[in-house]
Amino acid sequence: MKQLTLSESFTVEGKGLHSGAVISATFCQAPAGHGYKFQRIDLEGEPVIDALADYVIATNRGTVLGKGDVTVSTIEHAMAALYAAGIDNVLIKLNGPEMPILDGSAKPYVEAIEKAGRTELKADKEFYVVKHKIEIADAESGSKIMILPDDEFSTEVKVNFNSPVLNNQYASMEHADEFAGEIADARTFVFVREIEPLVNAGLIKGGDLDNAIVIYDSAMEQEQLNHIADLVNAEHRQVNEFGYVNPTPLKHDNEPARHKLLDLVGDIALIGRPLKGKIIATKPGHGINTKMAKQIRNDIKRQDIQAPMYDPNREPLMDNLAIRHHLPHRYPFLLVDKIIDKTDSYIVGVKNVTTNEPFFQGHFPQEPVMPGVLLVEAMAQTGGLLVLGSVDEPERYSTYFMKIDNVKFRQKVVPGDTLIFHVSFMTEMRRGMAVMKGRCFVGDKLVCECEFMAQIIKNK
Repeated sequence: MKQLTLSESFTVEGKGLHSGAVISATFCQAPAGHGYKFQRIDLEGEPVIDALADYVIATNRGTVLGKGDVTVSTIEHAMAALYAAGIDNVLIKLNGPEMPILDGSAKPYVEAIEKAGRTELKADKEFYVVKHKIEIADAESGSKIMILPDDEFSTEVKVNFNSPVLNNQYASMEHADEFAGEIADARTFVFVREIEPLVNAGLIKGGDLDNAIVIYDSAMEQEQLNHIADLVNAEHRQVNEFGYVNPTPLKHDNEPARHKLLDLVGDIALIGRPLKGKIIATKPGHGINTKMAKQIRNDIKRQDIQAPMYDPNREPLMDNLAIRHHLPHRYPFLLVDKIIDKTDSYIVGVKNVTTNEPFFQGHFPQEPVMPGVLLVEAMAQTGGLLVLGSVDEPERYSTYFMKIDNVKFRQKVVPGDTLIFHVSFMTEMRRGMAVMKGRCFVGDKLVCECEFMAQIIKNK
């Protein structure tokens, strides 16, 4: 799958939920590898903040990014819309401190993205694949998020409030394609009892019954209700029973739970990569959502690329016979057994290391260790299969090393290990010259990496 950006730019405009100011946000095309970024065009120098969990500085009634003195808040609805649409690269230009709240949901962003369209870029998507259960919990609030391995991105959300109106609710999204029709229109919500403390904290200056569900669940005198209405410049309403204050009905019976799911998607987008996994969240909120995103970000930073998934039951793209047809190497120097994945930009190969490898006789008899130079050679052979895929009659060509850089050995390789090689182009191939990055994994662990230049030469 290739990375996506917008086909054309678009602008949305509206009140900021907390600042109350009229703000415009322009969504612009961006190149591959750019990711999501916010640019404050109202500030000197027009500073840019990467939309990554690393820069989350606050989560009170919205997710806030900060870098130095520059902040951008209430980003979660726009982020959820982009993430669910599969958009990877966007620059959002803002003339204020937060994203416009619009109708309190992600639907206006979804509609604008669909109208703008999506353009495919040359670079491959870089997924974060969940391979083991990831779990995080907050004992004080009872919030918990668990992510399990799955082939797609899916979510389940359970909410529980100490409220006679909003108690237990559940929402789910089995595939990101469901977001636009089932989740995007769910609006943010607030309890009447929360409004005065929020106003006193300098928040929700732009909140009203058009952009938030307001829940009345705690008895108040009409005089106090009128006072709260005055705080947010709303008209006085006679409220005689617990329920939803809004004149318009709920869009879904479980709209609050769906909005919590929406917020979760927007916060998980801050990992900077599309995720393959199933998220199960109990009582989620921006705090625990972004804490999980930060945990995943730390894992990404430790290892810039995950070990490829290897299922030995799947039919390989190239078996040993096919590899022998393409490469001139033979025993004992053919060091890749099969190819399990390949695109125009990368290739994944496998080698099973056995105790019968001839080099173990002398390296070392009492403690067999695969020589590091052979790990590099194995990655080069895998890379050779990648570059030879670009020529006709590949059996008439060979690839030769020209340069090796930045070689790192992180763990020894011993009999019984299964090596997984991931080799990708670092630049476009020119005049038969290819610059590649090779990585070698055992399980999830990176054991060796290097950069090398190779040349394709026709055999005599």
